[in-house]
Amino acid sequence: MHPEPDPVGKGQESVWNYPRPAIGEPTDRHVEIRHHGTILVDTVRAWRTLETSHPPTYYIPPDDIAMEHLVPNSRRSICEWKGQARYWDVVIDGIRLEAVGWSYPDPTRAFAGMAGYFAFYPEPFDECLLDGEQVTPQPGGFYGGWISAREAGPFKGVPGSRLW
Repeated sequence: MHPEPDPVGKGQESVWNYPRPAIGEPTDRHVEIRHHGTILVDTVRAWRTLETSHPPTYYIPPDDIAMEHLVPNSRRSICEWKGQARYWDVVIDGIRLEAVGWSYPDPTRAFAGMAGYFAFYPEPFDECLLDGEQVTPQPGGFYGGWISAREAGPFKGVPGSRLW
């Protein structure tokens, strides 16, 4: 059973109005990730994925990432919508954050526009910003959504949401 959607405020969009199956689309939101004084990501050319009950996940073009901090990880996973993901560690100042990024080198046709782009879990980083606002990680630890003031929930990942 799905929960009652939260009220939608001015300038917000309800994650319950996002489609299923998921879609990907370009966004001009300013996406930044900083950690230990290093700028890892700075872009206004991201793609975001939208799926019912999930906050958006942001995929960043490699040209807007300090790629020297990414190291391949052997972890893989399958998304029913996007295909096979490969994971990446981030190493900054000798600190290794394991499997905190992922990419789809050869995504399904519907997500071809973000092939080779990288997404990151917001939780382990000092700052993950959307248009200057610090985001909240999607609950549950598995999902990579970024919650900002522009999204109304509730969000998949909270206890009891497995079958949403």
